[in-house]
Amino acid sequence: MANVVVIGSQWGDEGKGKIVDWLSERANVVVRFQGGHNAGHTLVIDGVTYKLSLLPSGIVRKGKLSIIGNGVVVDPWALMSEIEKIKELGVVVTPENLRIAENAALILPLHKNLDQARELAAGSAKIGTTGRGIGPAYEDKTARRAIRVGDLADTDVLADKVDALLFHHNALLRGMGMPEVDGDALLNELNEMAPLLLPYATTVWQDLDEMRRKGHRILFEGAQGTMLDIDHGTYPFVTSSNTVAGQAAIGSGQGPGAIDYVLGITKAYTTRVGSGPFPTELTEEIGQRLGERGREFGVVTGRKRRCGWFDAVLVRQAVKVNGINGIALTKLDVLDGLKELNVCVGYEIDGTKIDHLPASTVRQGRVKPIYETLEGWDESTQGARSWADLPATAIKYIRRIEELIDAPVALLSTSPERDDTILVHDPFED
Repeated sequence: MANVVVIGSQWGDEGKGKIVDWLSERANVVVRFQGGHNAGHTLVIDGVTYKLSLLPSGIVRKGKLSIIGNGVVVDPWALMSEIEKIKELGVVVTPENLRIAENAALILPLHKNLDQARELAAGSAKIGTTGRGIGPAYEDKTARRAIRVGDLADTDVLADKVDALLFHHNALLRGMGMPEVDGDALLNELNEMAPLLLPYATTVWQDLDEMRRKGHRILFEGAQGTMLDIDHGTYPFVTSSNTVAGQAAIGSGQGPGAIDYVLGITKAYTTRVGSGPFPTELTEEIGQRLGERGREFGVVTGRKRRCGWFDAVLVRQAVKVNGINGIALTKLDVLDGLKELNVCVGYEIDGTKIDHLPASTVRQGRVKPIYETLEGWDESTQGARSWADLPATAIKYIRRIEELIDAPVALLSTSPERDDTILVHDPFED
């Protein structure tokens, strides 16, 4: 039985939530392995819309175990709020269907405040973060001063950790002219949270190892997208974690051998939220049309997404970096009715052609796309459930994308509804 990693091959918002939900029916366990509640997944099941941020998408499926791995930074207050909201939709979350790694780092209120203050101070040079404290929390984790889930179990140790954390943060806040954090108040908040969060805490790496030995199918659910990876993305306009497939093993306490198949979720056009380079961006009528038809607004922030033509150079780069075995192509129906479709097949910088997005921020900003024009289609592809339902020119568009990115289409999504999916190759049967 294969274990599958689902990652975004662009700048996030590729439709991972629906695909993970579709795959979770075949899985026993769904694992989040990086990011925090800055990630948003939308699931539409039997007409009910679920908007998830921190909870793994498998949580809405009965009989499935959801796990938040050590690579995730956890805001316990946001998590409890999300659990309450999803409860209103009939989904009950207990330690029986949700487990959290005891060595996952916590996001604290001070992280959120610092995140927002930095973005405000940066002005036009802001990164475009969600302001939810993810970056500062990862900074504390890397600097070895983070408070982790398991620390809440020992009051004395927790008090010492709070003191050590505030030794750094209050000095920083003083330098920024901001109010300092009251250590006693923070400690009280954490002690109040402890009995709510600790029942979910467990040794995740051990649990997953046992499940693998029993032959359970594990689905590793990525957040954001490859081009937001802290190492491989459009730095510094990126998130604060590794979003690529290799992080699935690290962020859940498993070895590389735990990964059998990498599925790259890929939108039939390109979008991104926030600042940063975007070679194929469309700022006029077609870009607006894609945004309106694709309902391109952030699940978490509500921010309007920038839209552009499909960038095969970018996705091919993601295929190589992640070791993608196949892609799930989403939102093909958004392109319905366009007479012509442009696909970026290469880049040009100052007259020189290149075949990848360079690491240099300056060079990224000077990239010009080289387009190939394909014929569009008038027929609707929305809700198609077989290749026979697709126009010939839509199939031609898909086949050309496969050639350009060096990866086959394993799944094709034609609407937000989970059943409007064409299965070409089941990743779990690899």
